[in-house]
Amino acid sequence: MRVLYVDDEDDIREVAALSLGLDPELEINVCASGSEALAKVREWAPDIILLDVMMPGMDGPETLAKLREIETTAETPVVFITARTQAYEIERFLSLGAVGVIAKPFDPLGLPREVRDHMPGVADVA
Repeated sequence: MRVLYVDDEDDIREVAALSLGLDPELEINVCASGSEALAKVREWAPDIILLDVMMPGMDGPETLAKLREIETTAETPVVFITARTQAYEIERFLSLGAVGVIAKPFDPLGLPREVRDHMPGVADVA
């Protein structure tokens, strides 16, 4: 299963890649910006995209809107990664088309399970 993690913070990208790499069934790719992600998905089709909400330039919601315009990612599940986890904020993110929200800071050991929880039809590996 291919996972694309998009976040402008180097340290968080590194922790996420290491964390997701603990699951041998996950293939991970990372991007530092929304525009980089839009270019990456054209050559590397992810099964799920983890997208930071607050990024300079193109933020997460804008990136999601542009991903929906690309035929190969129009239906790809997107999960927002954010510290903004008030109920009304989560509701807004879901209304934009995200399949879920993972709170920052995330639990590095639990991140692979959380990603699997947002993938329809994918069984959790204990």
